Amino acid sequence: MEMFVIAVLAGLLVGVLSGLFGIGGGTIMVPLFRLAFGLPPIGATATSLFTVIPTSLSGLVKHVKNKTTIPKLGIAAGLAGAVMSPMGVLAASKSPGWAIMGATAAVLCYSSCTMFSKGVRKLRSDRAQAAGCPTPENTKLTCTEGVVAETFGLTKDVVWKVTLIGAFAGLVGGYVGVGGGFVMVPMFISVLGISMRLASGTSLIAVCILALPGAIEQAVLGNIHYTIGLAMIVGSMPGSYLGATLVKRVPEAVLRIMFACFLMVVAVILIVNEVLV
Repeated sequence: MEMFVIAVLAGLLVGVLSGLFGIGGGTIMVPLFRLAFGLPPIGATATSLFTVIPTSLSGLVKHVKNKTTIPKLGIAAGLAGAVMSPMGVLAASKSPGWAIMGATAAVLCYSSCTMFSKGVRKLRSDRAQAAGCPTPENTKLTCTEGVVAETFGLTKDVVWKVTLIGAFAGLVGGYVGVGGGFVMVPMFISVLGISMRLASGTSLIAVCILALPGAIEQAVLGNIHYTIGLAMIVGSMPGSYLGATLVKRVPEAVLRIMFACFLMVVAVILIVNEVLV
């Protein structure tokens, strides 16, 4: 009973981060399952994929209400990711535990550095604009804030970019047991030029789609720990809705920097866990 309560409370925290940053929550659930619940690497990744889908759906509902999604992008990325996710799961089932955790940490560090750099630039450009000194960076980011689902054009060039982003996110997500949001959010921002808020909501659409095949495959392989996963879902679903509610109240630059710091902390936890456990 005590572990169930801990899982619910942990799920609540994971859910808030999921809705706020546009991730499925797997980036924190994988190390949490390893550290707090003692699951083996493949069990942690499998249970994470199982939990990611309902967590993402809950946050997505609020993002849709907030109009902070671009459905066309999310669906395209999700379908591409869904094709590649099972391949990632298969690779994970044949890999040693340290390789799975090491790959997760490496991708997290890269995404963290990218997002932190963009967040700092955005913060500086916002300050420059407030002082009456617009910059090219400032102008570009300000324009993209107005991009919404109804006006964003899904050109051939964009389709290719989104497909590649989704495919890569699906492969990585299936391998390390996450929805791939931590890959898609920074790439949506840097490659497609959309805001952090739109990237967060759009990412959740893709996560819901691309995590499904991997979760089904993990279930067939018998790697999911359902009791812990369901307990996490009890807390993560309301938490994700709350996080998506908060996203419009946090400044864009602050969101990016928070997301970068979050990713780096999780990467460090993973590395320390593999060294000590």
